[in-house]
Amino acid sequence: MLYHFAAIAIALLHLAFLIFVIAGGFLVLRWPPLMWIHLPAAVWGALIEFAGWYCPLTTWENVLLRRAGRAGYSNGFIEHYIFAIIYPEGLTRGMQTSIGLVVIVVNVAVYTRLMLRN
Repeated sequence: MLYHFAAIAIALLHLAFLIFVIAGGFLVLRWPPLMWIHLPAAVWGALIEFAGWYCPLTTWENVLLRRAGRAGYSNGFIEHYIFAIIYPEGLTRGMQTSIGLVVIVVNVAVYTRLMLRN
């Protein structure tokens, strides 16, 4: 049971990280020093998508799920909805590249606005 809750916690952390990567630049507009945390996170998120790598959080989630006696993300509300957002079925290489481009375009726009404001 502890492994299952830990896997859920990692999945929620993963989701929060994804949201931060994509939209965290908007927080930087409000709190510019946050840029030093957000910029490396956004670069990492884009690299993961462009290179087709797996985030270490993915490995930790799967290890914890296996230790909890589960095979995947299909059991329960959290696994079904949260994990489906992180790992949608039918995710193609082209879709991953598109996600990476969205991360870059959104964040370049936000950081350009921040630079022009200063």
